[in-house]
Amino acid sequence: MAGGGFSIDAPAIGYNGKITISVVLSCIVAASSGLIFGYDLGVSGGVTTMVPFLKKFFPEILRKAAGTEVNMYCVYDSQVLTLFTSSLYLAGLVSSLAASRVTAALGRRNTIMLGGTIFFAGGAINGGSENIAMLILGRILLGLGVGFTNQAAPLYLSEIAPPKWRGAFNTGFQFFIGVGVVAASCINYGTAKHTWGWRLSLGLAVVPAAVMTFGTFLITDTPSSLVERGNIDQARKALHKVRGSTIDVEPELEELIRLSEIAKSVEEEPFKTIFKRQYRPHLVMAFAIPFFQTLTGISIVAFYSPNIFQSVGLGHDAALLSAVILGLVNLGSILVSTAFVDRFGRRILFITGGILMFLCQIAVSVLLAVETGVHGTKHLSKGNAVLVLVLLCFYAAGFGWSWGPLTWLIPSEIFPLKIRTTGQSIAVAVQLITIFILSQTFLTMLCHFKFAAFLFYAVWIAVMTVFVIFFLPETKGIALESMYTIWGKHWFWRRFVVKGEIDQHNLP
Repeated sequence: MAGGGFSIDAPAIGYNGKITISVVLSCIVAASSGLIFGYDLGVSGGVTTMVPFLKKFFPEILRKAAGTEVNMYCVYDSQVLTLFTSSLYLAGLVSSLAASRVTAALGRRNTIMLGGTIFFAGGAINGGSENIAMLILGRILLGLGVGFTNQAAPLYLSEIAPPKWRGAFNTGFQFFIGVGVVAASCINYGTAKHTWGWRLSLGLAVVPAAVMTFGTFLITDTPSSLVERGNIDQARKALHKVRGSTIDVEPELEELIRLSEIAKSVEEEPFKTIFKRQYRPHLVMAFAIPFFQTLTGISIVAFYSPNIFQSVGLGHDAALLSAVILGLVNLGSILVSTAFVDRFGRRILFITGGILMFLCQIAVSVLLAVETGVHGTKHLSKGNAVLVLVLLCFYAAGFGWSWGPLTWLIPSEIFPLKIRTTGQSIAVAVQLITIFILSQTFLTMLCHFKFAAFLFYAVWIAVMTVFVIFFLPETKGIALESMYTIWGKHWFWRRFVVKGEIDQHNLP
């Protein structure tokens, strides 16, 4: 296709190899990094509804809940309570930006190990907390760990997996996030009635951290990372392990060495390089995809689903059980993405998931508006509260096959090697700062916007679905080394990238 006077018809370079035991084990260990992020997403909302936890740290919320004329949307409106949840994501923002240099210097595997160790320390402190200061300190350490692992793990998965199945392997990260959410919700449900239950829920964060950290001793770093750090022989051995001993890995290794030499020949800082015109589409995606994912509202539903379900009329136990159901639905739908992402592509999953989420958020908003009144002073019947749960389950399913796994996949696969760690760091940082802002303000927004809070997210889902339709090119089956071709063929992005990418890759 012509674009700006140039033609890019170069075939994608493919080094598919086999799905070996080594590549499966490596991807499972790296994807298990999602456990710690998912566990935190699932545990914090349930803990903040536990009476012993509130009595010890936030007694004013219990007094508010006991009021006779309480607005159902405003029971949990407390900035200190939301700081308990959101402080993790502010700390994660800091570590995700530092993770670009750390991942380049230490490698993907070692960065995952570092993140798991820090997360372990944070979980231990949270479980033994005696005051709010200890709670926040533990959350900050958890956030530092999440920032490192969320940056390194998706990169590891995209670099280690064969191009033909890269999408399926990369969805494993979101799958383990879902496992972490479900595990945390089940633990919250089981411990909610015990005075020490909140300690167990928070303290058990050390388990997924330990599993992930010890697992990294069983795997090698990615060939791209080893070449980047000058370990050519180790990279060759790693390629043989993950591609199969009978596969000729020299062409792939030579291409990795060539791209690494190109990257090292550029003396500019990666954070400067990524702002060049030819990388404009990459940068836009690094900002837009994680930003939009957060504005689906899924993180808020994950954090505060027990609070939401209790606010709309379900009992405490039923609210916690509803969070478990929501997590299981999301987990099952991630498997849909795993099965179809490399068959039908990324775009169709984004679009269908976005349409379903949009319809569900509109329906929840209308139901709450009609049944609870403009001021939220009337409570839902049990039947309508269950209907809210059903609608949010469909919403979680749409997210699970689209914006959930694909938000980690797209930024990890579109960047050239020389700015890959930088691009992933920006994507994770954007996601974490957006989650921080939304989680810090959601309960206040719910109190003031009432049912319209769900309408707010519906509008954003519509915007992001339109964005995908017009601006996101299809990336399925394309080798990372050939990803530059997709931008030159896109109706809009080709005006930015064609000449610069042709010069860089020495294409005719």
